[in-house]
Amino acid sequence: MENNRWALVTGADRGLGLALAKGLLAQGYHVWAGQYAEECQALQELKAAYGKRLRPIRLDISDAKSVAEALHIVTAETEQLDLLINNGAILGNITSTIQDKLDFADIEQVFRVNTLGALRMTNGLIDLILKSTDKIIVNISSEAGSIGACKRTAWYAYCMSKAALNMQSQLIHNQISPQGGKVLVVYPGHVQTFMKGKLDTSAKLSPEQSAQHILGLLEQRLSPDWPDQALALIDYQGEHWPW
Repeated sequence: MENNRWALVTGADRGLGLALAKGLLAQGYHVWAGQYAEECQALQELKAAYGKRLRPIRLDISDAKSVAEALHIVTAETEQLDLLINNGAILGNITSTIQDKLDFADIEQVFRVNTLGALRMTNGLIDLILKSTDKIIVNISSEAGSIGACKRTAWYAYCMSKAALNMQSQLIHNQISPQGGKVLVVYPGHVQTFMKGKLDTSAKLSPEQSAQHILGLLEQRLSPDWPDQALALIDYQGEHWPW
């Protein structure tokens, strides 16, 4: 199965990003896979299976030069991008409270990745997105970014960066929806990832399970039956979370 739709997924080296890339390839997409690591065996194996439909591309979304170089490659090879999934993210310190000495360099780096990284990608690709058929941006957020549901006393970098990503999503939605553009803000659930430095085996969802749910939501969002409603933070099961 192959279609003419193009997608770009950031943070596609492993975990949820890799699972999303696999799922999109299985649906026939051509996929640009943002690769942070210097080498990625999993992406090479996918490349062997899918050939030219998978395009691994070196990408550090926290670095303006890296993003510019990646965008130059993408824009030189395609005139449209149907789907951008801003998945790349880091966790940062999750233990320090306001009564501890906070590591502001760590907080700034988390913002550079989780918030500004997504904004750089969307800003650089918005023209290609709006030229496409589907015109959709998926921002992978978190329940940690919900102010209304917040009960934590720490996780400053991650919570604040995801709350800022949510606001970013609303601003983009306000601008592009009159032009047929679409934004989907998804909390992928508690997924078995390496964000804490090692595999989080306490999580109930595998990356493949979460990706399957998210791609299902994507399909619903692209359907003409999607209700005309305000942008919302939804989880992988489609349930709404307070902003």
